[in-house]
Amino acid sequence: MKAVGVHEFGGPEALRVLELPEPQAGPGEVRIRVHAAAVNPTDVMLRTGAHAVRMADRQPPFVPGMDAAGVVDQLGPGTGDRLAVGQRVVAMVLFSGPHGGAYAEQIVVPAASVVPTPEGADFPAASTLLMNAMTARLALDSLALPRGGTVAVTGAAGAVGGYAVELAAADGLTVIADAAPHDTDRVRGFGAHHVVERGPEVAAHIRAVAPGGVPGLVDASMQTTETVPALADGGRLAELRGWSGPADRGIHVIPVMVSDAIADTERLNTLCRQAESGTLTLHVADVLPPEEAPRAHRLLEAGGVRGRLVLDFSPTP
Repeated sequence: MKAVGVHEFGGPEALRVLELPEPQAGPGEVRIRVHAAAVNPTDVMLRTGAHAVRMADRQPPFVPGMDAAGVVDQLGPGTGDRLAVGQRVVAMVLFSGPHGGAYAEQIVVPAASVVPTPEGADFPAASTLLMNAMTARLALDSLALPRGGTVAVTGAAGAVGGYAVELAAADGLTVIADAAPHDTDRVRGFGAHHVVERGPEVAAHIRAVAPGGVPGLVDASMQTTETVPALADGGRLAELRGWSGPADRGIHVIPVMVSDAIADTERLNTLCRQAESGTLTLHVADVLPPEEAPRAHRLLEAGGVRGRLVLDFSPTP
């Protein structure tokens, strides 16, 4: 089968099209014929070696990718009757696992990580949902804000931040979100009640709306210490890249790890159904062939991409 991966960590040029053995589904596993794999920042981190410590017992090549959409083509023993061969599905993929990541024509994943695609979504759009939306869901849940409470979201024009705004609004929270001037309408469209200027002074801008500080903040821009002043004393800060503080004034910094929910079938399915109903919106920046994976990584690293870039692994007619 065709896959994209690296033999040595490095820049985008380290990505190569590979020919790998066809994987087989074992007990409790599902094999998916991939049609689309989303390109996420964590894929860049794998390529550069930032995740090497998580794969110390693995041998190259290393295949990135945590988001795939396609069709079930093999069921291992013990997978039950929830899924069927030929079914359109999406999956969250653990690239550090024994089968590697999502940048491949065929992937094998635990059945618990696989759910039906949102009705009406094509494969590229469906592939952009799970990892980013689940990250946002876990971040909001970690803040434990009551309905009617207020949450701030940085990086609100991006994939995780946009989903955090949509989910928070659906949860009945008042949302203060940041945006550059050209992204203001986009972020308002996600459901933000107040939009403030993004950048290093974002905490001051949030305080201008909420003078006492906000009780919870999702830091999807990874600004860490710059966001702390926006929080009220004893507030909670959800961090997405492992930063755990310290923070003063009794503020709790909570690192969020999306891999903790990779087999949470109920939550994965709920996110798909929310995409189906329009609560969550799917955004594709561009669809590229696997051979252009280096270009996809360059575009992502350059910043400013709205929506997700997607690699097209669909079968040739």
